[in-house]
Amino acid sequence: MSKKVQVSTEIAGRTLTMTTGQLAKQASGSILLQYADTSIFIACQTGPSRPGTDFFPLTVDYRERFAAAGKFPGGFLKREGRPTQKEILTCRLTDRPIRPLFPKTFRDEVQINMNVMSSDGENDPGVWAITGGSAACMVSPIPYQGPIAAVRVGLIDDEFVLFPTVEQMKESELDLVMAGSKDSTLMIEGFGNQIPEDQMVDALLFGQETIVEICKLQEELVELAGIEPFEYDEPEENPWLKTVEKEAGDKIKKAVQKNQKTERSAASKEVRTELVNKYFDEDETELEDGRTLDDLKEAFYLVHKDVCRKLTLSGKRLDGRGPEDLRQIDCEVDILPVVHGSAVFTRGETQSLATVVLGTVRDEQRVDGLFDEVAQNFYLHYNFPSFSVGECRPNRGPGRREIGHGALAERSVAPVLPKKEDFPYTIRIISDILESNGSSSMASVCSATLGLMAAGVPISQPVAGISIGVVTDGEDYTILTDIIGDEDHFGDMDFKVAGSQKGITGIQLDLKIDGINEEIIRKTLEQAKNARREILKNILTTIRRPRPELPDSAPRIISTKINPEKIGLVIGPSGKTIRAIQDSTGAQIDIVDDGTITISGPSKDVCAGALAHIEALTEEIKVGRIYNGKVSSIKDFGAFVEIAPGKDGLLHISELSDGFVKSVTDVVKIGEQIDVKVIAVDDQNRVKLSRKAVLAEKGLTDQKPEESDSDDDNDDYDGEEE
Repeated sequence: MSKKVQVSTEIAGRTLTMTTGQLAKQASGSILLQYADTSIFIACQTGPSRPGTDFFPLTVDYRERFAAAGKFPGGFLKREGRPTQKEILTCRLTDRPIRPLFPKTFRDEVQINMNVMSSDGENDPGVWAITGGSAACMVSPIPYQGPIAAVRVGLIDDEFVLFPTVEQMKESELDLVMAGSKDSTLMIEGFGNQIPEDQMVDALLFGQETIVEICKLQEELVELAGIEPFEYDEPEENPWLKTVEKEAGDKIKKAVQKNQKTERSAASKEVRTELVNKYFDEDETELEDGRTLDDLKEAFYLVHKDVCRKLTLSGKRLDGRGPEDLRQIDCEVDILPVVHGSAVFTRGETQSLATVVLGTVRDEQRVDGLFDEVAQNFYLHYNFPSFSVGECRPNRGPGRREIGHGALAERSVAPVLPKKEDFPYTIRIISDILESNGSSSMASVCSATLGLMAAGVPISQPVAGISIGVVTDGEDYTILTDIIGDEDHFGDMDFKVAGSQKGITGIQLDLKIDGINEEIIRKTLEQAKNARREILKNILTTIRRPRPELPDSAPRIISTKINPEKIGLVIGPSGKTIRAIQDSTGAQIDIVDDGTITISGPSKDVCAGALAHIEALTEEIKVGRIYNGKVSSIKDFGAFVEIAPGKDGLLHISELSDGFVKSVTDVVKIGEQIDVKVIAVDDQNRVKLSRKAVLAEKGLTDQKPEESDSDDDNDDYDGEEE
């Protein structure tokens, strides 16, 4: 395309502009999307399919450049490194609604590259990347069946807010990102503070109105650019399809109805192997008539999928359950010694082992992002080893899937955690998936809840999660509670819902079809609520409430807040004071700029000792109060008394005693502990003390009884009269 085309509209009080034909003209399609002063450049590039590819190779890459916010990246090289967790999650958010809108048989390479070029610090560019990705596909020569658009919906003061700013999101009870076409919803990713199901549906309907508007803007852009729809010819029917249906259809039907995952897999493989061996000799890959081994395997997959779907639609689930039935649930806590909390949650053949570790402020995760640096005091790490699905492959660290599942579980649990000021611990949860056959992320939510309560973390409500599936056939559909791996693989939907008895905390929708309607969404949420309550019963049977005490192995933490102007008193010159407190008490002390002080140690007594030092250092010296102080130095005119760590006051010689004082050392010595009263604090914060006032207040005196004349006359009295 050679000409520049631009369209604009107003969304939520700010201008949305999309431009094509100006930048990256050698790319298959490109878009410059601007919302207010935030700009994202998106390029879509296509390429020929690779031989042997049996899936749609869509790649999405999203990057937030520090330069977009006028910042330098950290590190020695001063260059963006590996994608951050937020960037990876945005890639997933973009991929999930776009992928289903390509033909099932399309195998060409498609890459969508998205770079944030300018950020105004108010509008999060992540959600706009989804819309930009769709627009770039719309202007590219590919069989993309869009458009789609995405919106973010917040909830502030019980009112929905469209595209809330970064500051508004700090007050929002809901963070909902949804994508859809003009007719239906394709993707949902939302987190909230126990949002009721009806309110969540209302939020989705609220967002859908704007999705329609943004989709129409993309269609206007395509029309103005003169882009014709791409004609895609579906490949011919697989030459093996009828043969497999005839010879193996009944065998497949029998194989997939075995109750255990391993049994179903083994039985299905046996049927396929039998079929392959019938038509192909060893090392043979193509017959004389041109039919290939790959075609046979693909045909087997298609028939296998069709059998599973038809069984489900007829009311027969693969493992014999009813549509709303849960699998067997088992819960156990305290299976690991030493760690601060542990739990195992098992649902059917899916099992998550949660390990909970409690740390101090120094264990917080620091994240330097486009807007500012964030200190995260709760994080959940999700591990999915290959043995959990009976496979053997290298474990090379977390991929996008692990990061996505971990983030979903983490944000689903976060709303019920105590506030930082009430529970000043850093919390880390590790979810190790030991078995997997459907919705391990939701199993992680359940095991995390069990582990937190076992560790004594005072969560407000237990939370649980479940995955709901759907199989559709035209207008007919069947909604399935607690889907297994095969139902996820051959079905049309994976709808994960997490929450408490009160409402939803996390929600995620992935589709393989081009959308679902309001009816399916409402029924899904209702089934999910019923299932969630059943799971919560099992959790509460295992452990009723958070334990009242932390385990002995957990650190003890006390948090206090002082006047920020007094931070220097606690730290002291070159850190001398704070080091002395830490050395003398054995506590660890951390201070932030707002005056919040976190004290941690192996016991409550250690923390209390350090707190006492800090309180003494920072407390306001009050006139009229009596302090027990230590004489730090003596002068001719009086003594200096340390009444608080680092805080001396002058005890003038005239205030030493209620009697005549010839020398200061006649009354007090260096190092002596004495009671003194604050009688004045001048405008330079100098403290005047009095010992005499303390004596008077306590009814004591330093004066000796005066010796009389009669006493002198009787010095020689021997007891006898003359």
